[in-house]
Amino acid sequence: MDPVGFTQHDHHSCIAQNLSAVEQMCADQGLQFTPVRRRVLEILLHEHRALGAYEILDRLRDEGLGSQPPVAYRALDFLVSNGFAHKIEHLNAFAACAHPGQDHTPMFLICRACQSVAEAVAHLPSDTLGRTARAEGFRIEKAVIEAEGLCPHCQDATA
Repeated sequence: MDPVGFTQHDHHSCIAQNLSAVEQMCADQGLQFTPVRRRVLEILLHEHRALGAYEILDRLRDEGLGSQPPVAYRALDFLVSNGFAHKIEHLNAFAACAHPGQDHTPMFLICRACQSVAEAVAHLPSDTLGRTARAEGFRIEKAVIEAEGLCPHCQDATA
């Protein structure tokens, strides 16, 4: 597992690399990466926490990019359906994918104190969930794992 979000890194480079990867994938697949879709992804990338659709809509409204909920929901739907963002069910919120273009099973580590979210990659064929599913004769096609706890920073603050 290689979480992104709880470790120090070059955040500007992180954002630029992700945007560049998504732009290239859209060009390769003939997908329209509209200014609103791009801006929603930028908003998600800027935070290392999940954002609700209305938080995103507020930012779009402030920037003059739309004021109606369908604007945000359409952009989020595009990003999620193409693997550029994920919906975190536990929070009813969205986070940028840390591994766009890679076939992976996301595992979200959600800090209950600061709401930071780190995306790690779960390895279903070899982990307990995969073994349990196989024992039941079940083949997992898609899974999202969400775990709630305390990030390193919040653990240090409570110690």
